[in-house]
Amino acid sequence: MEPGKPLKSDELVHRCNPDQFSFDTTDDLPDLDGFIGQERAIEAIRFGVRIDRPGYNIFALGPTGAGKNTLVHRYARARATEEPPPDDWCYVNNFDQTSKPRALRLPAGKGKQFSQDMKRLVEELQTTLSSAFESEEYQARRQALEAEFQERQQESLKDIQEQAKERGLALLRTAGGLVFAPLKEDGSVLEPEEYEKLDEEKKKHLQSEVEVMQERLQKVLYQVPRWEREFRQRLRDLNREVASFVLKDLLNDIRTSYAKMPAVIEHLDHVQADVLDNLQFILGGSGGGQGGDEPNAVLQSVRAGAATRRYQVNLLVDSSAREGAPVIYASNPSYLNLIGRVEQMAQMGALITDFTLIKPGLLHEANGGYLILDAIKVLSSPYAWEGLKRALQFGEIRIESPYEMLSLTSTVSLEPEPIPLNVKIIMMGERRLYYLLAAYDPDFAELFKVAADFDDEFVWDEDSQQLYAQLISAIARREQLKPFERAAVARIIEQSARLVNDSERLTARIQNVVDLMEEADYLADEDDAQTVSIQHVQQAIDAQLYRNNRVSQRMQEEVLRETILIDTEGEQVGQINGLAVLQLGAYAFGKPSRITATVRMGKGEVVDIEREVDMSGPIHSKGVLILSSLLRARYAYDRPLSLSASLVFEQSYGGVDGDSASSTELYALLSAIAQVPIKQSLAVTGSVNQLGQIQAIGGVNEKIEGFFELCQARGLTGDQGVLIPAANVKHLMLRQDVVDAVEAGRFVIYPVATIEEGIELLTGMPAGERDEEGRYPEGSFNRRVEDKLTEMMEKRIALDRKSRGEDRDEDQNQNDDEGQAEDEKADVNE
Repeated sequence: MEPGKPLKSDELVHRCNPDQFSFDTTDDLPDLDGFIGQERAIEAIRFGVRIDRPGYNIFALGPTGAGKNTLVHRYARARATEEPPPDDWCYVNNFDQTSKPRALRLPAGKGKQFSQDMKRLVEELQTTLSSAFESEEYQARRQALEAEFQERQQESLKDIQEQAKERGLALLRTAGGLVFAPLKEDGSVLEPEEYEKLDEEKKKHLQSEVEVMQERLQKVLYQVPRWEREFRQRLRDLNREVASFVLKDLLNDIRTSYAKMPAVIEHLDHVQADVLDNLQFILGGSGGGQGGDEPNAVLQSVRAGAATRRYQVNLLVDSSAREGAPVIYASNPSYLNLIGRVEQMAQMGALITDFTLIKPGLLHEANGGYLILDAIKVLSSPYAWEGLKRALQFGEIRIESPYEMLSLTSTVSLEPEPIPLNVKIIMMGERRLYYLLAAYDPDFAELFKVAADFDDEFVWDEDSQQLYAQLISAIARREQLKPFERAAVARIIEQSARLVNDSERLTARIQNVVDLMEEADYLADEDDAQTVSIQHVQQAIDAQLYRNNRVSQRMQEEVLRETILIDTEGEQVGQINGLAVLQLGAYAFGKPSRITATVRMGKGEVVDIEREVDMSGPIHSKGVLILSSLLRARYAYDRPLSLSASLVFEQSYGGVDGDSASSTELYALLSAIAQVPIKQSLAVTGSVNQLGQIQAIGGVNEKIEGFFELCQARGLTGDQGVLIPAANVKHLMLRQDVVDAVEAGRFVIYPVATIEEGIELLTGMPAGERDEEGRYPEGSFNRRVEDKLTEMMEKRIALDRKSRGEDRDEDQNQNDDEGQAEDEKADVNE
């Protein structure tokens, strides 16, 4: 490549020669063992999944489609198979404080067994206890207690009756209770009418006798509740004795199975004590005859169900079927899905909850293993990021609602015992998210110490080309696609270079390659072909372009209809064709733009009209300031710059940014100063520095193709072309139609390294260099610019002198008038 000379067709694209491949189709190739170009990320992930220290969680950063998900899952699963399954976790009732359920940790598989054992215990509890309380032995002992109690009451009343009889009274049972009545001589009860006929003395005597007996009866009745309490206590002791015998038999087998687990044994002790304290509820409200009958059968049933739920086990994490550590991908990492939640159920018109309604979160399921998260999903879910950070910082999973976490509610709810957390978090996201979190979240660096940075691209050489072919083969097998011919493989490799706009690099965003292969396979199906050919791959590329280029075609149509003014032939002063890139989703295309410059005598300012109306981004404004500095340094380093200039992107309504048009704007400005026309058949892109060097820009392929399409629509003449920075030649991966036009001499592409090279191509004039005396040669473009600036400066000086001279004359005339007025005033005074 020689700067200023047009590029040859073989410099416009890097071809992959299919003849260098030794296979016919991808069926002949082995699968790729590993990944291409991600050595740094692989090493970081391997290190992150193996180090077992706090805070060494992984953030996999890189573009979408770079294989982050596949690589992370592969290494996490490989490491997980080397690790033991995590322990089981259960929540059980806290009988001392039911609002704070206890967490039990059991070896893998034991949690499920313990849950089943307790379920059987609950099922057998009512049946076995009912049978025990219905046994003849129990009934006999109970009846003996009842008989003793009844006999005790009857003996006491019998004594009262005998005493009353001795006093001429009878003890009667009425609806209102026990009462005394006077007796006749024959032993019958005195009727009220007969009582009224008695004399007052007799009545008074009977009344006093009744009062004495009432007092004695009252003393006996006061003892009845105590006897009843004694009876209930003895009956309760009997029930506990019978129930203890039953429970001991039921629990002994369970205790044996968990003898080496103190927490489970302790819980079983609590269960036994609670069952003995709540027999009446467990047996449906009767409790072996203690506690009375429930007035409401539904309430009685509800209480019985609630009583048996107290002894169930809420198996939160079950590792019985797991081999190795868990690897969990969170598709919806909301706060509740991460941390867990306490559900509620409706019962008799109210919402209630208990420990059996505690539901696990993703952190519970991944505890002891690996949890893979999408950063954008976590950050976009309210409180999820804060909840995740808190769990990692404190090393425990505390289940509570977001309102409780933020202390925004005082509602009474469950407070489950926190579960220790030992999990490796692998978060995936774009680079900007990683750097934003690192910059603005002070906890981020402590929690995510491992950054796995995925490359967007890697070097295209002979080795990587062979590996890429194996990758294509592996994708074809994995996705069950037809075999790809080697020419098709070569075209896919070329397209992967185009995706990164670099003839020396290949894309690492493999998903784009997968999409292209699937679409090519579809086209091969349409043709009933057995293999995918280069034609199918090219058709898929063209189809992708056609599906996305509606906007670019409409914009080109507006240029062809001269709604948008862009010339592709002739010459104009202070007018040039610039090139920009528009990005719409995943599709980028080049857009020609007319840039104009006007100059006039002034004080040396260069006005960027876009910046003046806030339509210019900071990078574009910087570019304009750079070209202004270059203009002063090159042409007015020893004299004032006596011009004012304006630059503008004509018919630009959406704003501009970037410095890729700074050289283009400089060419237009110099043309306007020198009054030398610029060829409109050429378009220009490239940024310029203060030394006049042309610097590389982005989107060079799209820019060239955008101007080529316009010229092609109007008819290629052979004079049309594009000036690009010489540094961008290595990025060229142009379409075949552009390459063919260049090879046929109908379109040209010039690499330029300096402003001088561009000036000569655009104007046809030599740029010129300063001689030993510091002057540009006659007839050169730079001499023309310098002369015009000198002419403006001299005119400015002359105008300034003239302006100062007129000011002095006016001042002298004013002084003369003032003197004459003073003389006249003096004459008047005399």
